[in-house]
Amino acid sequence: MATLVVVDDHPIWREAIARDLAEAGHRVLAAFGEGRAALEGVRSLRPDVAILDLQLPDLSGVAVLQGLGEDCPTAVLVLSASGESADVLEAIKAGARGYLVKSASPAELADAVERVAAGDAVFTPGLAGLVLGEYRRLANAPEPEERPRLSDRETEVLRLVAKGLGYKEIAARLTLSPRTVQNHVQHILSKLQLHNRAQLVRYAIEQGMD
Repeated sequence: MATLVVVDDHPIWREAIARDLAEAGHRVLAAFGEGRAALEGVRSLRPDVAILDLQLPDLSGVAVLQGLGEDCPTAVLVLSASGESADVLEAIKAGARGYLVKSASPAELADAVERVAAGDAVFTPGLAGLVLGEYRRLANAPEPEERPRLSDRETEVLRLVAKGLGYKEIAARLTLSPRTVQNHVQHILSKLQLHNRAQLVRYAIEQGMD
């Protein structure tokens, strides 16, 4: 199970999240109600996962993500009341590995924590496609003429990774073994010179893939 930090400015909600995740077997190291305290806490405690609200009284959740940077070993799972595509996209580009809306059940949140800790990108159902479509509509910059060439199978795998599916789900969708899917992901990471699945999701969004 994962070690966690919970960041939310509403005490009742913050305590409920921490309680539910502790009951699911995760270890909650600390809970914070402000962005600056959360930033310092995550840096010092180095939990596996930080559950982060976007609306905080001092620093925004996006500012916290930007402050942590890509070198931070902690995976960030945004848990927000907003399901707006602009908020989701901004959080992902700032470094979030997953995004759930607060209507998620305790079981869904606990499962998302496990998947994010394992390196998966996790979204509330429906958000990934919404974000990818919105990004294509808003993006003005043309696609680079030259980019690493992926095989048809690798492209299929990348699109499913970007939608938040795990290895087993992708394997079932494409009638492959989970090990084969994992190998495809490693080849894609190598070709694109990326380091983890969160970066793959951002790459797919930037390329307008779905």
